[in-house]
Order: sequence, then C-alpha cells, then structure tokens
Amino acid sequence: MAAPDHVRLRFDGWIAGTGTSSGTRIVLGRWDRSPFGTFTDVMLERADGQRLLLAPTPQTADFVGSAYAFDTVRVVPVDAHIEKNTWTVTAGPLRLRLTTGRRGPLGHLLHAVPGTLAARPAWATLTALPARLLLTGVRTRGTVGAQTHQNRGARPGEIRRRQWYGARDLRPIVAVSASFDGADLGTMAPVAPAVRFGFGSTPRKPAVARITTTVEVTDAAAAEEPTPN
Repeated sequence: MAAPDHVRLRFDGWIAGTGTSSGTRIVLGRWDRSPFGTFTDVMLERADGQRLLLAPTPQTADFVGSAYAFDTVRVVPVDAHIEKNTWTVTAGPLRLRLTTGRRGPLGHLLHAVPGTLAARPAWATLTALPARLLLTGVRTRGTVGAQTHQNRGARPGEIRRRQWYGARDLRPIVAVSASFDGADLGTMAPVAPAVRFGFGSTPRKPAVARITTTVEVTDAAAAEEPTPN
C-alpha cells in the first residue's frame, strides 16, 4: 500500500514569548497534548544572533529542529511547573520564572473562541490578517522546514510542512527573571528584534498565548512522522 502523501498532527498547549534586557529573547512551548505526549521545549535567540533549541528528547529535538532554524540543538531535561499565574521553568542551562497578568480585551475575545473552531486551519487562515495588524510579528499560518525555506517547491522525499496556529487565549507577562549558565539575563523587555526561528514571531509585548497548532507534513516525510494521538 502506498504511503500517505500527507498527515496532520495537532499540538494543544501554550506559547510564552519574552525578551530580556540582556538581549536574549525566549520562546517557550508547553504542549499538554501532542503526538509526543506532554512536553516543553524552549527556543532562545541570544543578543549576538545565535539561535538555540532546548528539547527534552531526541524525538522532539528532531521534529522541532527540522521545522525551524537553529544554530545549536541540545537535548536536555526540560520541566515547566505552572501554579496559578506563575511559571517556573528549568531547561538545561536555562532558569526562567515568569508571571502573567489579567487578560485584556483581545484575550477575552480569544477566550470566547470554541476549541473546535480554533483547531481548524480555516480559522487560522481567517484570522491571519487581524493577527498581523494587532500583534506585530505574529503569523497564524506558514510553511516550515529547512528545505522549504530555500525552495517552496520541495522535491519528493524532502520535508515539507504547513502549519496553522489557532489562538484561544492571550495573557500579558508582567514579570520575568531568567539566567543562562548561571548568568543573569536581566529584566523583562520587548521581544525585539523579532526572533528568527521560522515564518513568524511572538508578539513584541511579552505574552502567553493558548494555542492549537496543526502541522501538515507532506510528501514522503509524512510516512516517517509520529502517528497523531
């Protein structure tokens, strides 16, 4: 039987993005449900432009690392503990603590979106323009993968992924403390300049968003991706 030419994978969880006064920008993905189970990964871009992925397993490192652009990928223990409005994260050399505030008008609007609607790629497509206008740097859909960044018409057998983000909540981050290899990264700052991992960025203003992400893997690579739960 021929292998399927595409498969859709779904990730439900949260994405947190913040800058620091040292120039390091941090993007954290906390996935409660995914083809890999529950996991957390962290993407960092340092002040000098170095992009680093910290992932908890070789499988998640391969999946995320092949979709986005990094200079270094490290497999390290990653733990995220969330209690009320405080997130405490350890990821190899990174120590991060962030506090969220009350959702604003946009957060209330997104919170009212039914989960079944937010999970549909068509919803991400519909909200693409509003997201770009309201949240600088944010894209709700795009093509990811090292090959497709260079060549949109990937050859058979190359990795080709389309991705949609459906937001269901948005809360501001009001306080951040972080260190890397024991060095203090400074106070909270805007995510500026925008991070350069993939087709989009997080909002310039530090925030935590609840997200349903759909990843469509096409061509021969689909046969090698994890089976959706």
